[in-house]
Amino acid sequence: MGKILLKNAKIVNESHIIEADLLLKDDLIFKIGTAISDATAEVFDLKGNYLLPGIIDDQVHFREPGLTHKGDIASESRAAVAGGITSYMEQPNTNPQTTTIKKLEEKFELGAKNSFANYSFPFGGTNDNLEEVKRLDKNACSGIKLFLGSSTGNMLVDDEVVIERIFRNTEMVISAHCEDESTIKQNLAKYKSEYGDDIPIKYHPEIRSAEACYLSSSTAIELAKKTGARLHVFHLSTGRETNLFRNDIPLKDKKITAEVCIHHLWFSDADYDTKGTLIKWNPAVKTADDREELWKALLDDRLDIIATDHAPHTMTEKDNVYTKAPSGGPLVQHALPAILEKYHQGVLSLEKIVEKMCHNPAILFQIEKRGYIREGYYADLTAVDLNSPWQVSKENIAYKCGWSPFEDATFRSKITHTFVNGHLAYNNGKFSEERHAKRLTFNR
Repeated sequence: MGKILLKNAKIVNESHIIEADLLLKDDLIFKIGTAISDATAEVFDLKGNYLLPGIIDDQVHFREPGLTHKGDIASESRAAVAGGITSYMEQPNTNPQTTTIKKLEEKFELGAKNSFANYSFPFGGTNDNLEEVKRLDKNACSGIKLFLGSSTGNMLVDDEVVIERIFRNTEMVISAHCEDESTIKQNLAKYKSEYGDDIPIKYHPEIRSAEACYLSSSTAIELAKKTGARLHVFHLSTGRETNLFRNDIPLKDKKITAEVCIHHLWFSDADYDTKGTLIKWNPAVKTADDREELWKALLDDRLDIIATDHAPHTMTEKDNVYTKAPSGGPLVQHALPAILEKYHQGVLSLEKIVEKMCHNPAILFQIEKRGYIREGYYADLTAVDLNSPWQVSKENIAYKCGWSPFEDATFRSKITHTFVNGHLAYNNGKFSEERHAKRLTFNR
């Protein structure tokens, strides 16, 4: 790939913003400094725009294999690159599910062939694959995924004995979807008895309730404390749950961590009236008070990561009565522009965004040479113009499903360039058709 020289950047990295140039050589950051010159390098003048480490998204659903009418690794990783996401961890609830070492390696082959962004694939735990979990090398992938509540491609793990055995038999991060299934079933039965299948969408957060979330996440945390397991709770959605997590020790020393997703930070139950099933997620978007408490916990470091839970479905699938409309929505292209709106509103700093979306995923999953702008690290970089307003429309949506919950929103910040391993993958609305993605590696 040769050399690329990025001039006049404001680098956001490790709690500081500095003005500097970067020289990229092949797939690495070769030099960071002022007034760098190299006659053999291709030069990009960033004109004082901000340069972030490439975003690492620890939770996406790209739908391949088996569900590729919704999205696939090529289409969704391409959309991710347009959103400044250079690395992702794609979840195991595909068809077939990623619940054997053989299927895991087959999925890595798909990533190597099709992905525009760096990739890893968590291994899915089930009620009956403990022996496969035991055989899995701790550096093989990003970790273990457990669905402790059912969702798309039902992989519900509800055998308490098995769950404890998984917790006791892996050194890897166990990422968990936490919702209590029996509580959800009871709530759903109540509303179905009144409305049938056409339950008003406003009752989604009553069916997949705050109580269901807290019961499951608190139980998982107690089990992690009992067994010493390394637990990461995905997509927190309630204020009450935030009090289960600590902020008095560094992330590298935490054994129990949590993330929050863009949609739970942005929307509230008031938005069901206008967005309907387009904002039907599991766990559900809940109250404005819950959203406020999530923000507090993010800012005081009880919550460690901002992710997307990108999960596309077709509009035809979404345009259904409550019980038939699937949960999930596409987010990777618009996550960073959305969170940058909160920077403009004075809610959080650029340094905090980089901490939660770049540094912390690298720390938590012990990813090698990514998540920071450092000499010798892979050149995964995202350039952002903070003052270039644009509107989300069908014409500029890159998702295969063709829609976004942010459609018609105007964002003040635009991703101008995305580099993946030193390769310019995205440049002001234009995509490179070359693939230079790599399988994520880990140092555990």
